[in-house]
Amino acid sequence: MCGIAGLVGQVPVNVAAVDAMAELMAHRGPDDAGKWSSADGRVAFAHRRLAIIDPTPAGHQPMVSADGQLVITYNGEIYNYVELAKSLAAEGHRFRTGSDTEVLLALYERWGTAGFNQLNGMFAFAIYDGRQGRLVFARDRFGEKPLLFAQGAGFFAFASEYKALLALDGVSSEIDTARLLTFLHQPRRGLDDARDSVFAGVRQLLPGEMMTLDLASLQIEVSRYWDLKPDADAAGLSDDDAVTRFGELLKDSVAIRMRSDVPVGSCLSGGLDSSSIVCLNRLQLGHGVPYHVFTGRFPGSDADEWHYAEQIVHATRVESHVTEPKANQLAAEIDRFMWMNELPVGSSSQYAQWCVFRMAKEAGVTVLLDGQGADEVLGGYEQYFRNYIRSLVQAGNALVAFEEEPAIRKRYPLALADKVEVLKLRTPLALKRTMAHLLNKGSDFRFGLSGDALGEISPAPEGESPLTLHEALREDAFHSHLPTLLRYGDRNSMAHSREVRLPFCDHRLAEFAFALEPGKLMGNAETKRLLRRAMKDVLPERVRTRWNKQGFLPPQENWFKDGLMEIARDMVQSRAFQARGYWDAGWWRRVIGRLAKGEEHLAWVLWKPLIAEAWHLHFVDAVRRGPRHAVFKGTPA
Repeated sequence: MCGIAGLVGQVPVNVAAVDAMAELMAHRGPDDAGKWSSADGRVAFAHRRLAIIDPTPAGHQPMVSADGQLVITYNGEIYNYVELAKSLAAEGHRFRTGSDTEVLLALYERWGTAGFNQLNGMFAFAIYDGRQGRLVFARDRFGEKPLLFAQGAGFFAFASEYKALLALDGVSSEIDTARLLTFLHQPRRGLDDARDSVFAGVRQLLPGEMMTLDLASLQIEVSRYWDLKPDADAAGLSDDDAVTRFGELLKDSVAIRMRSDVPVGSCLSGGLDSSSIVCLNRLQLGHGVPYHVFTGRFPGSDADEWHYAEQIVHATRVESHVTEPKANQLAAEIDRFMWMNELPVGSSSQYAQWCVFRMAKEAGVTVLLDGQGADEVLGGYEQYFRNYIRSLVQAGNALVAFEEEPAIRKRYPLALADKVEVLKLRTPLALKRTMAHLLNKGSDFRFGLSGDALGEISPAPEGESPLTLHEALREDAFHSHLPTLLRYGDRNSMAHSREVRLPFCDHRLAEFAFALEPGKLMGNAETKRLLRRAMKDVLPERVRTRWNKQGFLPPQENWFKDGLMEIARDMVQSRAFQARGYWDAGWWRRVIGRLAKGEEHLAWVLWKPLIAEAWHLHFVDAVRRGPRHAVFKGTPA
C-alpha cells in the first residue's frame, strides 16, 4: 500500500515537482521513498512505500526490470502473487525479491496487458514500457485504490491523491459545482461515478479500466480489461451446493488477504460482514494465535453495536481494542480530517472509521481486514427488496412475489414503499420547497440552496427503481455507491498509514453471486441470504440472524449538541458561506434553530453544508495557498 506519482512531458520534466507530489502523500508510505526518471528526462516516477510484502530494501520502488526497459510504480496488493510467481517461475522467470511488485512487473513482461485479468487484488499502477514507447496504467476491478490523472499543455501527470496533482502549475482547481451539489444531495452520485472529478483539472481511471499513454504524442487510450461476467458454472446450482461453493470462495478470499510480512488484524463492528471475517480468520489461524480486532463504540446510543461485537470477541478469543469517537474530537481535528479525505464525506461515520484506523496504528497493526462490499454484492440493504420483487415479476414469478411480500413487510417495514410514500416523491420540488420555506418545515437538502444552485443538481429519476436485483447490485457495486465508500476507506486508512483489505471485494465472489437467481440472494425475506447460510455453525446465531441492517453511524444528532453546533453557527455567519453562491443562509439559520429546539433529524441535513464548507476551508483553500510546482525542467512556476 503506497502513494504513486509521475510526470510525462514532451520535453524534460521537473523531477523536483514529482518529489514534491510524493512528499504531499508521505502518509501513504512512511517506510521508504523512491524516484526514477528516464534517460531523456521526459518521464519521472516517484513512490512512497508502506512495506507489507517483503518489507526489506529489495522491495524498493519504483522497480526496474533486469534489462531496464520496464519500470513500475505501484500502489496496492496482489493477493495471489504466490500462485502467479510459481507459474512464472515454471516458465523460467528468476525472481530477485519476495515482493508482489516484482511478480506484477514479471507478469506484464510475460503477458502484457492481457495478464491483468489474472490479478486478484487491489491496485493502481503505472508501468513505463520503453520497448513499446508507452506508459500503461490499471486500476483494480472494484476501485479500491485511486488512480487520478491530469493533462495540460505538453504534459501528463498522475497520482494517488488530488492534492499531489493540484500542486502542479497548469492543473486547475476550479470546482464543478454541479458535481459537488449532486453529491451533497445524493452521496452516491457526483464525485466517484464518472471519469471527470469535482476538480476541473483532474480525472480518474474507473474501476476495472486500463489506460495507455503514447510517449511520443501524449495521447491516451482508455479501455476495460475486466467486465463483470457471471460465473457460468454457478448457474443452476442447488441451494446447498451454492452455499457450499460460496463458503469455499469466501474462505479462500479471506485466506489470501491474510498474506503479509507485517501484523494483520480486523475491523469489527458487530455486523454480519466483519463478524464473518473475524470468525473465518480464527478458524484458519487456530485459537493459539493472537489476533487483534478494532471496534468503534457509541455508548448510550442506539448506534452502539458493542453487544454484538462482544459476542464475537468472546467466541473467538481475539484481542479486542475499542475506541469511542466523539464530536469534540472531530471539531478539534477537522482540518486534518478534511485535508486527508480531500473531498466531502457523507456523514460523521467516516470520522468514526478514521478513529478505528488510528487505534490500529497505536496498536502496531498495519493491515486490517474489513467487511466492506458485502452489502452491494450479496444484497445487504433492505431497499433491494423492491428490486428483488421486480426481478420475480419480470421472470414470471408474480405469485412468488405476492407470497413473499407480507414476510418482507413484517421483517423490514420500510423496505417496500407504500402509496403515500410514492405520492410524496411525485410532489413537484418547487411546491415542496415553497411550502417548506413558508411553514419553516421540511428537511430536504435542496430547500437550503439558492435558486441558481438548485438548477445545477443533476436530475435523477425519483420513485421506485426500475432495476432488477442484479442490475441494482451491479450499479451500486461498481458505479455509484460502493466506489464512494471505498474512497472513504482508502483515505482514512492511508491517513494513518494503515492498509485495509476487503475479502468481499473479490471478483470471484461477485462473478459467483451474480450468476445466482435472486432467491438465493434475498429469498425468504433475508438480506444476504447466501452469506447467512454459509456462516451457519461459524457465527454465533444471534449475530448470524441479525435482520436489521445497522450502518456504522455515530449518533449524529448528539454530535451536534456536543460540539458541531458551534461550528455550524459560525459557518452560517461567515462571509465565505454567504458569498459562496450555493446557500440560502437564512434557511440554514432556521435549520440550526429547529435542531436546537429538538428536531434531531435535521442533524443529517445540516451535516451537508457543514462538511462542504469545511472542505472548502481546509482542503480547497489550503491547496490553493500551497506552493505550485512547474512541470517542466527550468520553467518557473
